[in-house]
Amino acid sequence: MGPISTGLGEIFMYTVQAKADARMANGEPYTATALREIQDWIIKPQLAQVKGVIEVNSIGGYNKQYHVMPDPAKLLVYKVSVEDVVQALQANNDNRGAGYIERNGQQLLVRSPGQLGTVDDIGNVIITEHDSVPIKVKDVADIGIGKELRTGAATRDGVETVLGTAMMLIGANSRTVAQDVASKLDDIQASLPEGVVAEAVYDRTALVDKAIATVSKNLMEGALLVVVVLFLLLGNFRAALITAAVIPLAMLMTITGMVKTGVSANLMSLGALDFGLIVDGAVIIVENCVRRLAENQHKNGQLDLRERLSTVFDATSE
Repeated sequence: MGPISTGLGEIFMYTVQAKADARMANGEPYTATALREIQDWIIKPQLAQVKGVIEVNSIGGYNKQYHVMPDPAKLLVYKVSVEDVVQALQANNDNRGAGYIERNGQQLLVRSPGQLGTVDDIGNVIITEHDSVPIKVKDVADIGIGKELRTGAATRDGVETVLGTAMMLIGANSRTVAQDVASKLDDIQASLPEGVVAEAVYDRTALVDKAIATVSKNLMEGALLVVVVLFLLLGNFRAALITAAVIPLAMLMTITGMVKTGVSANLMSLGALDFGLIVDGAVIIVENCVRRLAENQHKNGQLDLRERLSTVFDATSE
């Protein structure tokens, strides 16, 4: 099952990197595994709460794992199978609820945390016992911290990094969601370890703003150019204005239909508007009306309102 998103749902990307002098709690430099752990357990859960974000993907670094590697010879000595080791680990790595305690009208929930947290915890899990002597995991296996096999990596400026991608819920507003994610990422920075920085590398907001500016500029320039050409062709300022009035009327009806049907106003839907085609029919009708009115006035002199309307009707029908 994939996220409820589209192929254009990747609206925000950021990298998680450590400064050159940053050190972990043990004094060592930050590793790719440590950065991935920060991404998966600190940043990702907080970004997932942003309205309109359906998923946060992670790439790069390594997923931290605890590896238990049984020694076949020791398993034979202690008469323990691999399945026994697995069952012991599963049974001793769990949290359980223990009901509640009522006190002064309040219910205090009780739970028994039993998850394994360290390598020592794993090693001290008892598998079975021989002659009242417990056989522990560390007696039959080597235990250590390892990495999950990965199929890809992320780099920035030639240096390996951890890359996070926020996926937008289908139907959401990409500009609004991207802005909210950017704002949330700034807030999350305060919760990161010292020396670790989460920095945006792609923000859909910038693309949307540029697209809106491009569409607005093209629409304004196109409308003005059409008005100028109409005036030059018709040689009549009032006729040019009447023809140009088709542009805002057509835009109004188009946008009304887009709102009713839920079509977004984007570069694809608005960038295809051709004002030359929109006014094409109006140019033909108005030009013919102007020509017929001029001919009738030349023949019959000043025309009254009924004669002008009749001339316009005949010219339009023609």
